[in-house]
Amino acid sequence: MWLVGVIITSTKVIVKTLSVEDHLLLIMIKLRLGCSNRDLAYRFNIPQSKVSKIIRHWVPVMSEKLKDLIVWPSREAVRANMPRKFRHKFSHCRCIIDCTEIFIERTYNLQARAETWSNYKSTNTIKYLVAISPAGAITFVSRGWGGRASDKEITNNSGFFNKLEFGDEVLADRGFLIREELAVIGATLKIPSFTRGKSQLSAHEVDTSRQISRVRIHVELVIGRWKNFKILTSVIPISQVDLLDDFVTICAALVNLCPSVVKRKR
Repeated sequence: MWLVGVIITSTKVIVKTLSVEDHLLLIMIKLRLGCSNRDLAYRFNIPQSKVSKIIRHWVPVMSEKLKDLIVWPSREAVRANMPRKFRHKFSHCRCIIDCTEIFIERTYNLQARAETWSNYKSTNTIKYLVAISPAGAITFVSRGWGGRASDKEITNNSGFFNKLEFGDEVLADRGFLIREELAVIGATLKIPSFTRGKSQLSAHEVDTSRQISRVRIHVELVIGRWKNFKILTSVIPISQVDLLDDFVTICAALVNLCPSVVKRKR
């Protein structure tokens, strides 16, 4: 009902036989279960074309209204809500970043097919950069990129660096080769140590890598909750790829309304 109150002034009833609440319910089922438009048409006893119209009108409006729930917190707010396991080794951590991919149908356009091909997933995907605060909130989501783009390319061109301040610390996986870019703005990168070219890691490197992996699990937990919205784990039809950024934004905002996956221990 809170969601209805937030969006009711900016949306309209598409199907006269359905209430505003039912319009919202249709969208939420689409997001949570990843149902096809044909399935939704059967469930709500309306034509499939009307389902498409509801989604096309309501999803962009909901995204615009709910995007303000994805907040980049101040450094003071991050430190005030810093979980205990971060305080000793990563007290300057501003966020944990990762990239995630969403499957899309194979397009007939050869250039688009090449740009969305993911070697990691061996299929066509759209890729997003996500930042999570130490307290477990989604604080940044990039626009979608073709699955061919590297983590570094997406991070460099997503506007993420504009959010950071001097002295910030960013935790990431080994694929984020952005140490130099962060150094320019006075921020630092914490990633697990590479074993390439070494017979073994030093005791300090092993300990640091273990500590990073222990706190990076938070980003996996948050993305896991985010992808409980099955629309993000289904194969997106080509006809709906243009709505994917909005789907992603709505789901991220709704995750931020839930209790944090990170246990608060003082």
